[in-house]
Amino acid sequence: MTAYKAPLDDLRFTLFDVLGAEQTLLSLPGGDAHSRDLLDAVLEEAGRLSEQLLAPTNGPADAEGCHFDKATQTVTTPKGFKEAFKAFAEGGWTGLTNPEIYGGQALPGVLGTATTEIFQSGNLAWSLYPLLSEGATHAMAMHGEEWQRERFMKPIVAGRWTGTMCLTEPQAGSDLGLLKTRAEPAAADADGHAVYKISGTKIFISAGEHDLSENIVHLVLARLPDAPEGSRGISMFIVPKFKLNADGTPGERNTVAAGAIEHKMGIHACSTCVMNFDGAEGYLIGKPHKGLPAMFTMMNAARLSVGVQGLALAERALQNSLNYARERLQSRSLSGPKFPDKPADNLLVQPDVRRMLLTQRAFVEGSRALVLYTALQTDIEHRSTDEAVRQKAGELVAFLIPIAKGMTTELAQECTKEALQIYGGHGYIAENGMEQFVRDARIITLYEGTTGIQAADLLGRKILQLQGVGAKHFLQEISAFCQQQSTNAALRHLIGPLAVVTKEWSDLTVSLAQRVAANPEELGAAATDYLYYSGYVTLAYLWARSVAAAEAGNQSAAFKQAKRDTAAFYFARILPRTLMHKAAIEAGVDTLPAID
Repeated sequence: MTAYKAPLDDLRFTLFDVLGAEQTLLSLPGGDAHSRDLLDAVLEEAGRLSEQLLAPTNGPADAEGCHFDKATQTVTTPKGFKEAFKAFAEGGWTGLTNPEIYGGQALPGVLGTATTEIFQSGNLAWSLYPLLSEGATHAMAMHGEEWQRERFMKPIVAGRWTGTMCLTEPQAGSDLGLLKTRAEPAAADADGHAVYKISGTKIFISAGEHDLSENIVHLVLARLPDAPEGSRGISMFIVPKFKLNADGTPGERNTVAAGAIEHKMGIHACSTCVMNFDGAEGYLIGKPHKGLPAMFTMMNAARLSVGVQGLALAERALQNSLNYARERLQSRSLSGPKFPDKPADNLLVQPDVRRMLLTQRAFVEGSRALVLYTALQTDIEHRSTDEAVRQKAGELVAFLIPIAKGMTTELAQECTKEALQIYGGHGYIAENGMEQFVRDARIITLYEGTTGIQAADLLGRKILQLQGVGAKHFLQEISAFCQQQSTNAALRHLIGPLAVVTKEWSDLTVSLAQRVAANPEELGAAATDYLYYSGYVTLAYLWARSVAAAEAGNQSAAFKQAKRDTAAFYFARILPRTLMHKAAIEAGVDTLPAID
């Protein structure tokens, strides 16, 4: 069984010292209630819950998986999941960031992101059940009618019900314009609300059926009879597993059911379902044919959360591979025995093992800064009373979401692979737990948009269509930081390279935009390399900020030195990867010949 200890010291350092979250949150409306003491207490309790209740279930639940009863079309989750979900709901975690008017605690989104990391490190598969509910409540809060929020959102916030996103169909993956699920108008319900009959099949529906809650609320994309072709003809509907009685409690079973659960490479303990809708009763959320805006509300939150999943898996893999490297005795140091009283030295004396551990640490702590930075901008976007400030924060979020999702999940592949490599053959054996992290991490580059889709969104939409407005804000911020720290001797070895690569990023973006204008195929040829390039520069900036914060802070000498050492490693051995991606971008589409 693998161990887990919530990384509270680094979470606090990143939130309060690097990002200045306390000052930012206190400056926003309602922020006077969000003191550091409160945020600290929430982090502590999240750590306790994850370490004691979730983490012990991770390996056993993966081995057990979910159980599907074909006769009743029901799913039983692994041992311990119901008890964990009950404790989670009773602790108020299901409504942590939701508005108080609907039963939530209205705490900052950045705190929700931090606690999500802790829960996902504990048990990623389990954490997907409440995670999808969070996306559903956000969509209803922003696009639903008040009666829908009262009837469907409140029970989810209370933890009695859960929610899902039902988008994908067998013939319609990322291209939602191809979906065929139909919505036919039907008689109004007893309260006069318009009812629709939803028919179709959805696949890959996480938490589509389970035994953790009284009811499951599906948010379903479908087409009305008069819908135009393509993605402009999509509407979104609320379809509960159980229809509601007059008092709002679950009543008669709706005609929606799981047809099967997928047999997957990883996240075995999350029920990923084929969902069949056979004239199921539902309600339109938002306006007809305007389902995409509501979907993107859910999708953007989900994409950031998937980035956090990469961070969470990498954190747990790092903790265990570091412990193993400290304990495993094997061979001697190249420069002579370091533990002569023992039969062999531990793995930490090997430079290549330290390379793998430092790579993990650089990516884990850099990714943590990235997702928390993005989440803090989301709080500013939603809470600030200054429209210009809100707009700028929103533009930054839009720019950073594909980097936070695409880059962090890809780096998690590398981290979990290196962690397993440190274990050697023992990492390949199931009882040591490392191979589960590799398997679980594989999905996160795929769902909520593959890496290629994130790359196309970054370059095609956020840079070209939106004229790079978010990128301009971010580049200006990095440049201002470099100027402010130009006389800081402790950062001199970081600021020079950061300033150079930031200017190169700007120039590369301009030249690439010109090439795409001449040949649109250049976008597809360059997008993924551009995403990686952007991600490596973004992490370099956040590492430089981390060192600056450590130098100015009151952390221990060992903590400060670890930040200095890891940042130096990142700049010397990781940041040069941008040279490879720049060369690939400049090679152009002609190096990708057509295939017969």
